[in-house]
Amino acid sequence: MISHLELTRNLNTLAGKQFPGAVLAIADSKEMIVSSSGNLKNESQYFIASATKLYTTTLILQLVDSNQLKLTDKIERFLDPDQIEHLHFYQGVDYSKQITVEHLLSHTSGLPDYFQAKRKSKPSLSLMETILLGKDKKWDLNQVLSDSKMLGAEFPPSFRNRALYSDTNFQLLGKIIERISGQHLSKIIESQICQKIGLKRTYLYMDPKDDQPVSLNYKNNVLDIPLAMTSFGPDGGIVSTATDGIDFLRCFFDGRLFNRTHLANLTCRWRNIFYPLKYGVGISLFRLPWYFSPFRRFPDLIGHSGLSGAFLFYCPEKNVYLSGTVNQIAKPQTSFRLMLRSI
Repeated sequence: MISHLELTRNLNTLAGKQFPGAVLAIADSKEMIVSSSGNLKNESQYFIASATKLYTTTLILQLVDSNQLKLTDKIERFLDPDQIEHLHFYQGVDYSKQITVEHLLSHTSGLPDYFQAKRKSKPSLSLMETILLGKDKKWDLNQVLSDSKMLGAEFPPSFRNRALYSDTNFQLLGKIIERISGQHLSKIIESQICQKIGLKRTYLYMDPKDDQPVSLNYKNNVLDIPLAMTSFGPDGGIVSTATDGIDFLRCFFDGRLFNRTHLANLTCRWRNIFYPLKYGVGISLFRLPWYFSPFRRFPDLIGHSGLSGAFLFYCPEKNVYLSGTVNQIAKPQTSFRLMLRSI
């Protein structure tokens, strides 16, 4: 495994105005090395953004293990009629009652992405673009569903094995988890994940006055959006540390959080989302094609990344876990260069 000195050198290459801080923990089944630079320390708490989806996937699989749902269940079983009505309307046909839990997990529902899709009204900005302009705002599931219905579905569920990455899917999964469990998502994450495996500095961000996490960065500016960060919830609202991330990954892949047999289903089929990322069921694959480096094959990484430059990945070939962030929304792809360089 990489030495601490080499890891520190890799992080220091990111130093500068656009990367005020970065942290990376790398581990195998026994040993962990962690290093940081700039305004991020080894145990700094930061937003893991869409890497949160691995936690949401975990909670869904736990409900499967306890026989409280099946991945083939239609989501109308768990949601209110007004939430389902015309949720998925495509070319004159309402497919809303055909959507399953697995469609949401695999991004094959065809539902639009409430966060990144451009609004049809003027100015035609997406919610993401509005927030990146520094216009902080709060939303809830009702607003997400209202926006999704306005945006319109992209294709029927499971259409030609197509996938469309959509945060709307995971907002719905969060509500399903709450309905079955009868608790707020923050408490479920705490009891079913954090307490179960001993994560001391991981939680769902709920209070806009909470200043524990390191501020996000967008280009050369600090992005202060606490209202938005309280709104992401199951699709991107968790705060954690690099070391907690390693502990979570180890437990995710070794069967301490859910029945390990689920992993085969999560990773049996990969669909294109954002090149070179592919998506399985609640988990993603980073695989570089051979022509990127014809004389040196890069290993696959399985896990999840976030728009903030946060990442949680496992490298099966090396049996190595990687957790951390470059904390830069403008260049989240840098996190992949950092991980590949480190393994």
